[in-house]
Amino acid sequence: MEIAELGEFGLISHLTEEIEIKNAETLKGVGDDCAVLAYDGERRVLVTTDLLMEGVHFDLQYVPLKHLGYKSAMVNLSDIYAMNGRPRQMTVSLALSKRFTVEDLEQFYDGLRIACEAHGCDIVGGDTTSSLTGLAISITCIGDAPADKIVYRSGAKDTDLICVTGDLGAAYMGLQLLEREKSVYNAQVREARQRGEDLASLPPFEPDFSGREYLLERQLKPEARRDIIEALAKADIVPTAMMDISDGLSSELHHICRQSGVGCRIYEERLPLDYQTAVMAEELNLNVTTCALNGGEDYELLFTVPLALHDRISAVPGVKVIGHITKPEFGLQLVCRNGTEMELKAQGWNPIKSEK
Repeated sequence: MEIAELGEFGLISHLTEEIEIKNAETLKGVGDDCAVLAYDGERRVLVTTDLLMEGVHFDLQYVPLKHLGYKSAMVNLSDIYAMNGRPRQMTVSLALSKRFTVEDLEQFYDGLRIACEAHGCDIVGGDTTSSLTGLAISITCIGDAPADKIVYRSGAKDTDLICVTGDLGAAYMGLQLLEREKSVYNAQVREARQRGEDLASLPPFEPDFSGREYLLERQLKPEARRDIIEALAKADIVPTAMMDISDGLSSELHHICRQSGVGCRIYEERLPLDYQTAVMAEELNLNVTTCALNGGEDYELLFTVPLALHDRISAVPGVKVIGHITKPEFGLQLVCRNGTEMELKAQGWNPIKSEK
């Protein structure tokens, strides 16, 4: 069987389904944004890890190393917040090829430190080794939360409201913008080589990012939503289920519905979109709803709350209700602007899917 047949989460499930938990301290293992560990006291330890590979998760032709360090931290901080926790410590491991200099790594760590300092997270260790294929980044983040405040993916109930933070699709549009300008630059280089010109004599390339600054920021400098976690706590709201939107809203909704044993109905007209996202989608002849549902890398929070909390959650800044949870037999449905319903398919980003 090819790995691509299972996909990322299918592979994880296949490899770990027979693992038996031996230690009483392990409350939750594989299958959520974080593992949950219980030691002394009323708080629980949260642990998450992410692996980022050059050429798969990032392209150094247009991603500055300082921004990469910042984003690498945010990816992990976001997982802690998705469990309704607070990040405390982080370890960072790097595999490096010989093309990197000490100054390059200083830039990476500058971004990493800025992110961690902003979220009160200590960098406490890691490892480095050599690489023959480029840069690999492995980060583990440790956090904690009170035992009765931890939120899993599996708690959504029929009639719960489905909520998202911020806006969707902008990070994907930022990626498309960067890829477009990269293609323009590479075409100019190829043409110069064909003409036998010295590449050093070419005028500096100036990418066209005017009026698209927000899209670039969403792709290169995402923000983990600590502010939302704090606002929910202030409003005395504990979601019934939650996860962050890293692979795309459609995929994340499938995870919550599958693990909660429910269905859902979301409304196209309620999907939060930024103006620049809509304009860029039209410019590239892309369907903006498809981008919002499947783009990924927004690192916003997707969560559910009981229907009785509608007024209270609607008053939380930066949160929008986009639908509700249904019984499982109704499936996952998208209600389009014209009133028709269509099946909501998990079409978010899958790093190990087949390219065929």
